[in-house]
Amino acid sequence: MTDLVVRRLLIDLETPFPGRWNGGDAFRSAFFNALSMSFPAGEQYFIDSVRAGLKALPEEKRAAMATEVQGFIGQEATHRRIHALFNGHLDKLGYDNAIERWANRRRDAHVSDDLRNKVAATAATEHFTAIFANWLLHHPEALEGAESRLQTLWQWHSAEESEHRNTAFDMYQALGGTHQWRVRVFKYITTVFLGDVLRQTLLNLWHDGSLLRWRTWRSGWTLLFAKDGMIRSNYGQWRDYLAPDFHPSQHAAALAPVWLREHQAQFAVVGQPSA
Repeated sequence: MTDLVVRRLLIDLETPFPGRWNGGDAFRSAFFNALSMSFPAGEQYFIDSVRAGLKALPEEKRAAMATEVQGFIGQEATHRRIHALFNGHLDKLGYDNAIERWANRRRDAHVSDDLRNKVAATAATEHFTAIFANWLLHHPEALEGAESRLQTLWQWHSAEESEHRNTAFDMYQALGGTHQWRVRVFKYITTVFLGDVLRQTLLNLWHDGSLLRWRTWRSGWTLLFAKDGMIRSNYGQWRDYLAPDFHPSQHAAALAPVWLREHQAQFAVVGQPSA
């Protein structure tokens, strides 16, 4: 069981910021904006899936996971609210949040799916967010030039994603989900998640007027596909999920507690684990 603390971020998200908030870099800004646009709908789906999963567990398993699930829901609800505020500024700048519509349509089309499918999809997406989050904590240069409040937002979110990376996976196993189906759902989520984020990034760049500029794609290559880029360097951790004996705790996340300990002034604890 993982003890998950719910925190309220103490930064100013009322003051507007430009579309190219990430150091003036068009691609880095568009890509992180696309991720943020996906978060509120995605995190609501995660909350609903894990909450329903807890209710479906036998009493003994439910009691063992209840505290962790409470913390997971609290953290994800906070992420949802913070990124809704972030996205509100993008909306005022004229950015079209298409990724949210795509996610909601997909959710509605699969509303009758077996609960284990929904928890498997949550676990798969949480694996992506966890490995990307760990990468970001190791590569603060990806936010170089951004205002400190926005750097704090992304690093805080990353630290908490690393913190609760086990919850949905453990829920899936507790519900009796199989390895074969977990892998099948993971491959589907890989296509959908990366495809949606890429499409939204392209829309953001088109709106920004930088889609067809060479320096935009040079920056994109460096961020994602350089030797230590976000996607290329994480292929091994993506592949690990396919192993029958995989568990998210096998991946180190040492920087998350360090960041949270060193930045305590940036948040207030509003929820502690309870017995």
